[in-house]
Amino acid sequence: MSTKITVLSWNFENNGGGDSAKRLQAHERLVSLSPHLVLRQEMWRADTDGNAILYELESVLGMRSWLGPESCTAIFADPRFFHPVREWPKPGPMWVLPPTALTMRYLPAGSDAIPLALASYHLNYASSTNRAAEAEWLSTWADKKWTTPQGETVRMPCLVAGDNNSYPVPGIEGDPVLPVLNEIKDRPHRLHRSFIGPDGTRVMDTRPDEALRTAGLEDVARHWSAKHGDKAAVSRTVNASQTHGPDSRIDRVYATTDLLDAVTGVDVIEVPEELSDHHIVRVTLDGDRLADVLNQQPSALEPLVSP
Repeated sequence: MSTKITVLSWNFENNGGGDSAKRLQAHERLVSLSPHLVLRQEMWRADTDGNAILYELESVLGMRSWLGPESCTAIFADPRFFHPVREWPKPGPMWVLPPTALTMRYLPAGSDAIPLALASYHLNYASSTNRAAEAEWLSTWADKKWTTPQGETVRMPCLVAGDNNSYPVPGIEGDPVLPVLNEIKDRPHRLHRSFIGPDGTRVMDTRPDEALRTAGLEDVARHWSAKHGDKAAVSRTVNASQTHGPDSRIDRVYATTDLLDAVTGVDVIEVPEELSDHHIVRVTLDGDRLADVLNQQPSALEPLVSP
């Protein structure tokens, strides 16, 4: 029987805000979901006292950890299944909250398999202009190269996840509707989540989603929902609020198309508002199919030069 690989993405609000009991409760909730990869956002102060909080969470999860620059993001991996090949400590010049990016080998695929490009990210909260640039830089992880044992250079399959602080392009049944700009009561938030469109009026910001999907990074929840009619895949990840508007799907997982056949499910694990302002996104993968993708012949992978 194939192993089910569970990937979780969660923006745990303010990393618990210094409340160690809350932080423990949050990560025990993650443990209950039996993850193999956890992509975390808002890892504030995890680097203090020599990364003490990071290693505390590593111990709770029973996973190895990597903390991104400025304690914005992190990746946790089950060392029985994933092993790092390299880190990417300089993700590009535009980031306000830099991502954690790794090249990671999926061990069951074997030592000759192509590794994965992984990133946990958090797009800028206040500036749609900056988010657009950050999304463009994020797309470079879908363009990371690997040289096979046969000497051929290929693009690595890629999976990235995080807080987009923006909305998916409408078009999938069940996706939370876009907010109406003038119905958002918090005036600064109207600015933060919109941009001036071609006709000179403000529109809600969907540009990061459009940019990533243009680059070949598919919204995994969108793909799963469209293919299987599963509306749960596109459930809210942030609850409605009086100031910020209706339910929204701010947190998303993106993957290159070669990984989509390995996906076996997408859902959202809701957590109480007193624990965090974001819910947990869960993606499950078939381990055998994942290994098959990583062992494909170079000719079967996305070409380096499009025809």
